[in-house]
Amino acid sequence: MFHLFITLAFIVPNIYVFFRIMYLFISKGYKLWYTLVYLLLVAIYPLTESFQHQQSIGFLQSLSSFSGYLLTFYLYLFLALLLVEIFLLVNRLFRFISREKRKSFTFRFYTLSSMILFSLIIVAYGVINLNSIRVSKYEVEVPRQNSKIDHLQVAFVADLHINQGYSLSFIEQFVRKINDLQPDILLYGGDIVEGDSQNETTEAIESALNSIHTKYGEYGVLGNHDSSRGRNNGSFFKKAGINMLCDSVIKFDSAFYLAGRYDQQRNRKSVSKVLQNTPHDLPILMIDHRPTRLQEISQTNVDVQFSGHTHDGQLFPINLIVGNMYDLTWGYKKIRNTHFFVTSGLRLWGPQVRTVGKSEIMLIDIRFK
Repeated sequence: MFHLFITLAFIVPNIYVFFRIMYLFISKGYKLWYTLVYLLLVAIYPLTESFQHQQSIGFLQSLSSFSGYLLTFYLYLFLALLLVEIFLLVNRLFRFISREKRKSFTFRFYTLSSMILFSLIIVAYGVINLNSIRVSKYEVEVPRQNSKIDHLQVAFVADLHINQGYSLSFIEQFVRKINDLQPDILLYGGDIVEGDSQNETTEAIESALNSIHTKYGEYGVLGNHDSSRGRNNGSFFKKAGINMLCDSVIKFDSAFYLAGRYDQQRNRKSVSKVLQNTPHDLPILMIDHRPTRLQEISQTNVDVQFSGHTHDGQLFPINLIVGNMYDLTWGYKKIRNTHFFVTSGLRLWGPQVRTVGKSEIMLIDIRFK
């Protein structure tokens, strides 16, 4: 149903774009060629989605990646056309450009070319933005209680969405950055891996992730895209050196507690049940894939919570919709005595273009006072 919704959201605006571009910009002698090219390109996305279970085939996998760029291109072509429509509407009132000039080949050619160039530039920026990992640094204070340490440096990432076509070089860039930062602990906020198939690249990714070295180790939770047991019965997480927390709590010496919850789509425990045997003698950190029920969490003993899932909306104007779905879609917020962090994610699901937010590692220096 979700893919059907996305396909309809893609096709319906494109019907409008197709007819309006033809009416406003395409000369009579070029209408047939325009129709053939436009319909061919628009058909790629729904066709690749209909063969999504066979995308392990090289050609289909490449076509699927290309369709993601097309999906984003047509989104911004639609927005560019809306801007032109607004201009033409205003022009009707104030006559900036005469009707003869608006109908001229020069005006139509340069206007349409500008719309296409604008859309291509936005997509290119989104691809570069996605593949540039940046570090967001924060510092917060929480009650020290009986902790034997005075601070903890946490590196937090989420939404890696590792699949068969994943870039090994991107993971190697991530591993280098983490090892250069030298955090005390690395936390994964879910949606780490998709599917259960294995290939040489996957094995290399496992090895690269396992080369990360931190004082307390690497811990994560399952997201809505992670399979219930992880790839190959959880072997991916083990080989990658990621310890999974499933509605469970772990104590680190006399320093702090770390809790990890199942994603909300699973039959998970409430926060109170997860923490029922956890005394509040040390700071409590928690990972929950989605940033939901923040007010409820703020009434518990959780000192810091880490979440992902939102991707910060990924694309404008989708970020405006996502922004109304959560109390916090990206960044930091303190509610009562609980500090909440939501990352925009290290990678994406769907079109590999990010025009909103950034591919980030959150680095949080937690001071125990």
